Amino acid sequence: MSNTQPSRILVAEDEANLRLVLQKELQRQGHDVRVAPDGEAALRLLEESNVDVLLCDISMPRMDGLELLRRVHQRPNPPEVIMLTGHATVETAIEAMKLGAYDYLSKPYHINELDTLVKRAAEKRRLRVDNQRLRAQLARHSEMPEIVHVSDAMREALRLVERVAPSDASVLITGESGTGKELIAHAIHRLSQRKDSSFIDLNCAAFQESLLESELFGYEAGAFSGAKGRKLGLFELADNGTLFLDEVTELPAPLQSKLLRAIETQTFYRVGAVRKVQVNVRIIAATNRDITQAVADGSFRADLLYRINGFQINLAPLRERSEDIEPLAGHLIKHLGGLNPPEITPEALAALSAYPWPGNVRQLRNCLERALLLANDGRITTNELPPEIVNPTSAAFAPNYTGATAAGANHSGEGGNAVQPPLREVERQQIVAALEQTNWHRGKTAEILGISPSTLYRRLRDYNLTRRG
Repeated sequence: MSNTQPSRILVAEDEANLRLVLQKELQRQGHDVRVAPDGEAALRLLEESNVDVLLCDISMPRMDGLELLRRVHQRPNPPEVIMLTGHATVETAIEAMKLGAYDYLSKPYHINELDTLVKRAAEKRRLRVDNQRLRAQLARHSEMPEIVHVSDAMREALRLVERVAPSDASVLITGESGTGKELIAHAIHRLSQRKDSSFIDLNCAAFQESLLESELFGYEAGAFSGAKGRKLGLFELADNGTLFLDEVTELPAPLQSKLLRAIETQTFYRVGAVRKVQVNVRIIAATNRDITQAVADGSFRADLLYRINGFQINLAPLRERSEDIEPLAGHLIKHLGGLNPPEITPEALAALSAYPWPGNVRQLRNCLERALLLANDGRITTNELPPEIVNPTSAAFAPNYTGATAAGANHSGEGGNAVQPPLREVERQQIVAALEQTNWHRGKTAEILGISPSTLYRRLRDYNLTRRG
C-alpha cells in the first residue's frame, strides 16, 4: 500500500464501546477514521467525504448492514466494504459476498487482523480508482508532447516549474494563447507529490454558463430536468490530485464566488445537494488575458485572484524567443510526419523564423500540418507555407512586434521610414486580414491565426469588429 497518505475508514457500528475502540485502534495504526452509529448515519457521512473502506456491522437499527451494503454499491466509486458480525453464518457471508463485500470478519477478532484486511481493501480501492482515472486521462490526452526549448525565457519558466511543483501552492500561468500553458500545468503535476493521482482539466470558456457549475461541482439526481442520477464533478474527480482551470478569467461572476469558497474550505455542494463534499485538490489556473486589467474592470474577483495566484509563471510569446522556432519546427515535423518525416529547406526555415507567430506554438503546429499535407519529394519548401509567412508584405502580417513607440516619438524616422504601429493595432490588422481571407468565416479564421474560437470572439468584441457591407 502507498505510504504517502492514510486510508480513509468509516466504521458503522451500533455498539458505542466497540465503535470507540475500533476508532482509536485504527487511528493508532495510522488510518483516518470516522464513525457512525447506524446505516443511515453512515450514508450521510459517505455523502460528505471520500472513503476508502467501510467497516459495517450487519445487525444495526434503522438500516442493517446488508441494506447499507446494497446502497453503497449504488454509488459511483464506492468504498470497499468489510462486514463485521457477532453472528457468523455461512448464509450471511455468502449473501454479503454476492452483494459485493470485500471480505467478512466475525467477532471477536484481533485488531492486527482487521488492520491487515483494511490495508488490503484500501489498496484494492485505490487501484480501482487509479485505473478509472488513467483510462479517463488516456481518453483525454493520448500523448503528452515534451516541452522543446533552447531559449533563456523557457529555461527560466521551467526552473520555476521545478521549484513550485513539489509544494501544494496554487499556480497561475499567464501568457498568450498557444504558448503552452497546459503543458506547463502538466509538468507541474508530474513533478508534484500528487503525480500518482489524477490531473483533471477544465476549459472555462468551452461551456455555457448554465453548464459550468454542474461540470465543476457535479449534481444530484433530480437537481434539474434531465438529471436522472448523480454525476461527480471535476472538482471531486480531482480529489488528492490537480485541477487545471484553463481560461479561468472566463468564469462568470456567480461561479467565481463559489469557486473561491471551494478553494478556501476544500468543500463544496453538488448542484441540488444539501450536504457538503470534502476534497483535497491543488489548483492550477491559466489565462491569456491581462489578469490585473480583468480585476480592475470588475470582470474577475480580486480575492479569487489572490487564491489562485499563490505562484505565477509567465510564458513569453514565440516572437520573443525566436531561437525556439527551429527546434520546435524540427520536433513537430518528426511528431506529425510519421515514419519518414520530410526535411525542411533552409529557405522555409528562415521564413518560419522571421514570422512573428501571433498564434504562437499552436499556429506553428497548424502551419506545419498544412505543409506536411502539401509536401512533395520528402521536402518542405516555401511553396508549402502559407503566403502570409513567406511574403509578410502587408501591415497585417508585419513581422516586427516591438510594441508601441515611445511617447513623443515622431511617426516617421530619417529617410521617411515609418515607425512600426503599436502591437494592439498590428494584432487588429492581423485579425482583419485573416477574416477577409476566409470571407469572415470565424472557425477558419481562428484556425489560420492559431487561436481558439473563444479567443477570436473576445478579440472581435474587444476591437469592435463587425462585418460591414
